Amino acid sequence: MKISIVIPAHNEEKYIGRCLTSINDQIAPNDLQVETIVVLNRCTDKTEEIAKLHGATVVSNDSKNLSEIRNTGVAHTKTEWVITIDADSWMSKGVLAEIYKHSKLPNSLGGGIKIVPERLSPGIAVGYGMMLVPAFFLGLSFGMYWFKRSDFDAIGGFDEKLHIAEDVDFLRRLKLHGRKSGRRHTTISVESVTTSCRKFDEFGDWHFVRIFGNPLKVKRAMLGGERKYLDKYWYNVKR
Repeated sequence: MKISIVIPAHNEEKYIGRCLTSINDQIAPNDLQVETIVVLNRCTDKTEEIAKLHGATVVSNDSKNLSEIRNTGVAHTKTEWVITIDADSWMSKGVLAEIYKHSKLPNSLGGGIKIVPERLSPGIAVGYGMMLVPAFFLGLSFGMYWFKRSDFDAIGGFDEKLHIAEDVDFLRRLKLHGRKSGRRHTTISVESVTTSCRKFDEFGDWHFVRIFGNPLKVKRAMLGGERKYLDKYWYNVKR
């Protein structure tokens, strides 16, 4: 089995090595072949050099649109199964083995995984809770997704009208697509992906609470409005 992993990266020299090392160190079946693609986005640091040192293929997309960046990475894949993960996140050692196991099931659609922050505090816990509670009831997840390239193409990939929350929207549409053929989305819970707390380090541990406390502004930002807001909190975050 072959699988591709797509990683968007904007000036990620601090984290990309850890992400790629977690991929290269996976305890996975011998017949699992992994292709890793790093999508360089306006990088002015050593992200490209580090990615190549870890054996990744690098491509470029300099837009300020995460959907376009992810779509660029997927367009360069040569496999049926694809994973997308953020550059400041890293996998526990059995993630690929779990995806391999689930992909062999006849009704497998793909899905997500349990996400944990690298540290916890009251503010971080409340912020994650604000996302996890509705995600649980809606049957969604965030942070890392795995899916078939054929299904990705069938639903039009990530929606390029969306500048944030493109991943959650993608999974929602993927689930609806899967239902037509009786296939199920799976959230892996026995393994996990850890994500950095760099935004909390920069903006404070109550950052998510403040962000999601203004849903109308978030909605405008999703559709490309609030450019300064998008740049400050998503596209030009200090690295």
